Amino acid sequence: MSEVAIELAKLKVPHRRTPKKVVAGRMIMIAIGAILMAVGLELFLVPNQILDGGVVGVSIIISHLTGVRLGIFIFILNIPFFFLGYKQIGKTFALSTLFGITILSLCTSYLHHIDPFTKDLLLSTVFGGIVLGVGVGLVIRNGGSLDGSEILAILFNKSLPFSVGEIIMIINLVIFSIAGFVFNWEQAMYSFLAYFVAFKTIDIVIQGLDESKSVFIISEKVEDIGDTVMDRLGRGVTYLHGEGAYTGDSKKVIFTVVTRLEEAKLKSIVEEIDSHAFLAVGNIAEVQGGRFKKKDIH
Repeated sequence: MSEVAIELAKLKVPHRRTPKKVVAGRMIMIAIGAILMAVGLELFLVPNQILDGGVVGVSIIISHLTGVRLGIFIFILNIPFFFLGYKQIGKTFALSTLFGITILSLCTSYLHHIDPFTKDLLLSTVFGGIVLGVGVGLVIRNGGSLDGSEILAILFNKSLPFSVGEIIMIINLVIFSIAGFVFNWEQAMYSFLAYFVAFKTIDIVIQGLDESKSVFIISEKVEDIGDTVMDRLGRGVTYLHGEGAYTGDSKKVIFTVVTRLEEAKLKSIVEEIDSHAFLAVGNIAEVQGGRFKKKDIH
């Protein structure tokens, strides 16, 4: 090794290990998520011949045709994606995914002989989708996955002119179409509805119900607006310095973060102080750190 390489090696910052308590907490949440998905499948969807998407959907079809337990196919069919995930995303993701899929496979096998909560197709579709979505959302939020189709979509995304979400949708449309022939088209439509409910529930679990909004305000009265926002909303503001591309004028820009319920009040404040102010509002999935905590309103 050259002297330069040795010096660089000395300067290299060591990789900080994740604390064991954090890892244990994530594993517990992944296990809970996998159990909830198993409940959604075996106590709502599968007994009523309603499918989930992805590898789990394929597993349900094969299990129905062969009579072999669902959990076996979920585990076997996801093994190739475990190795792909290891190469494409990393060791932690792959191990978390393997752990979650193992729990899911064992729980579906255990719950297979328990009677479903309901035989009503609509109730099974809606509540099965919700329970399944909560489970998948918990697993994704804690760094794992319960279905290899997402990994496959990431790989295809590199060579196809489609986004990851579009590729997953295409894969699932094919699976639900096959389900129409294996079961019937009514079950296929219920399956698509269950997938939609689960998809929306996953978003809520990952992003949370209390969605935050980022706000940029450009005005000639930035100090007045900023003081009023802090006083009447209890939110901190940050002044950014900008420059108009057309005029070259220096401008002050207000940046702040509010909750969805505070958005209307913020707009009324801006309108009241400067009706000509430029205001841009965007969605934020998560806010951490800083001074986002709400102050007392005077």
